[in-house]
Amino acid sequence: MPVSQKKVVVSKFPLRLMPSVRRVAENFSQKEGVSLNQFINIAVAEKLAHLQHEEWLAHRPRASSDSIAKALDILDRPTRYAPEEDDQLPKGYVSIRRKFAVRKASVTSTQ
Repeated sequence: MPVSQKKVVVSKFPLRLMPSVRRVAENFSQKEGVSLNQFINIAVAEKLAHLQHEEWLAHRPRASSDSIAKALDILDRPTRYAPEEDDQLPKGYVSIRRKFAVRKASVTSTQ
């Protein structure tokens, strides 16, 4: 069975860097043990990933109070397994969510 190999087209792109930027990039690429070309490729890829993440955050659907309530209900479900020793909450611990729910209920009942 023949193995299909995809050819990666690598285009040449003349990049003009300020001498000071190039010098610093060369120093860091040497410290990293990669070529300057590889170092710049990685730097650009990291910047693009950051920008794409910011764009995704800006356009993602916001959590509704219904979806938050559903998620909290799931988290409150009892399980068959006891928490491991290091995962147990201290005695007397009350979550902020429960404190808020109690405070909200008392405000609503006094009105």
